[in-house]
Amino acid sequence: MKPIPFDPATDMAPLPFTEAHLELAREMKQRGLAWRPHVGCFVWDPEARIEADSPFPLRVYFVLSLPRFISIFGSSEAMAEQLVWVPTWHQARQTAARLGVAPEDVAWIWTADPAPGDELLVLYGLIRDALAGAHGRAPLQVPI
Repeated sequence: MKPIPFDPATDMAPLPFTEAHLELAREMKQRGLAWRPHVGCFVWDPEARIEADSPFPLRVYFVLSLPRFISIFGSSEAMAEQLVWVPTWHQARQTAARLGVAPEDVAWIWTADPAPGDELLVLYGLIRDALAGAHGRAPLQVPI
C-alpha cells in the first residue's frame, strides 16, 4: 500500500509546527534543553539524515517506534544529538514549569489572544529565555 503524504493545502496539521517553531526549538536545544528520545516526541530533522519522507511538513517526524529511529542513528544519544526535539504544548508546559517559568507568565499567553499556533511560539520563547538565564539565573538543563 502506497503511503498518502500530508497535504498542507487540504489537511489540518496535528500541531502548528512552522519554520518559526522549528527555529525556536533549535534555539532551545542550543541553549541547553536536554531531552531523552522516547515514544511520543515530535522531532525535526534539519540535516535530512532520515531518508524516508516525513508524514508531516518541514521534515518533522513523530517517534512512534524508538527502535526504528535508533536503527537510523545508532543510539538514542546520537538521535538526541542529530535531531531537534519539537515539544508539544503539554511537553512545553511541563518543561516551562521545571525551569521555573511563573504560572502567570504562561497564563498571559491565553489573555494575549495570539493567533492559533502562536501560543506555542510564545511558550517556546519563555523556555528559551529561562534556558538563557534570564533575570540573572544560570542556564538550566531539563532532562525530558
